[in-house]
Amino acid sequence: MRARKRRGSRRDAFFAIILLLLAPIAMTPAPAAARDEVGTGELAAARPGTVFRIWPLEGGVKAGYKGYRVLYRSTGLQDEPIAVSAAIIFPAAGATSPRPVIAWAHPTSGVVTRCAPTLMPDLAGTIPGIDQFTDAGYVIVATDYPGLGAPGAHPYLIGKSAAYAVLDSVRAARTLKDVHAGKRFVVWGHSQGGHAALFTGAEARSYAPDIELLGVAAAAPATNLIELFDADRETSSGRSLTAMALYSWSRVFGFPLSDFVVPHAERSFGRLASDCILDLADFMKEDSDEHALARNFLSSDPTKDARIRDIMQKNSTGMLPHGMPVFIAQGTSDELVRPKITRAYAKELCGGGAKVKLHIMSGTPHLTAGMNAAYAASQWMSLLFKGATPPSDC
Repeated sequence: MRARKRRGSRRDAFFAIILLLLAPIAMTPAPAAARDEVGTGELAAARPGTVFRIWPLEGGVKAGYKGYRVLYRSTGLQDEPIAVSAAIIFPAAGATSPRPVIAWAHPTSGVVTRCAPTLMPDLAGTIPGIDQFTDAGYVIVATDYPGLGAPGAHPYLIGKSAAYAVLDSVRAARTLKDVHAGKRFVVWGHSQGGHAALFTGAEARSYAPDIELLGVAAAAPATNLIELFDADRETSSGRSLTAMALYSWSRVFGFPLSDFVVPHAERSFGRLASDCILDLADFMKEDSDEHALARNFLSSDPTKDARIRDIMQKNSTGMLPHGMPVFIAQGTSDELVRPKITRAYAKELCGGGAKVKLHIMSGTPHLTAGMNAAYAASQWMSLLFKGATPPSDC
């Protein structure tokens, strides 16, 4: 999810930041998607993490580093083999020992195939903390998640789907000899990616026992989805969030959108739900499409529908393994992921035995939570890779 303030304040408070972050991207056309078809037989014969295709990464990789865009094998919601795309960024020089790995889980970029971050001309520049990670010599893997950059419907905020994609991206990096990726990794995510990171923490031991998750770092993570959607229902951010979620879930779980979207709003709803948020032009188009969406575009409250409520409950973040180190960053000015909800979840994690460091950032809105937390998060990660125990607020 991307933060989007109420009308007026959004343009005044965020536009300069958006311009600085995204203007260089907007000046260069995004590359066309590389050929990403994988045959049924090829998928069926592959183990999770198998790399099917490799292309040079068009993503602003810094000097001394190399980058690939890869297509790799992961697991779908029905335990079926699927192809997912990711970026792998690693030191160009050889290595004498396995390198630590950072698995980056990105915030909302959209819910349709063309919205893959690996298709951006400056993917590397959108990963908070990348300067600290490259200075330390880490390997960085960044999944697109299923359905973004590869065929299929994107399961938006569906926890296991994202977790499997993250875990298999680490496996994929380990199969490439010149990457020298070790089995020890930390997952780091923002917003939708924070949700993915927390689910990765829950699924790692059972799904991928061959790799070692040292800790989970999440900035402004989506946690309790029912509370999140209910709190944001009357905001501009909430309208975009609801549109993308309903569009995705209708495709993944097979219910008609007409159950929730009033007929006169269907066209504008479809435009907003299929927007990407990859560059400045996309951001401005989403703003325009949101203006066009009728304020009363819903015929009923999705959080009161048994089907939607079940999806939200099953994909709200739960407990993590006892003793798991967790870093959670939260801005006090976040109007999308509310600080109260994040604090409550951190308290629950402590009660379940996780070792939680809660990093509160005064005045930080949702959009910049990952960026503002990156240095503190990288310092916390470095302790894990050194075998030290990070501080806990539990």
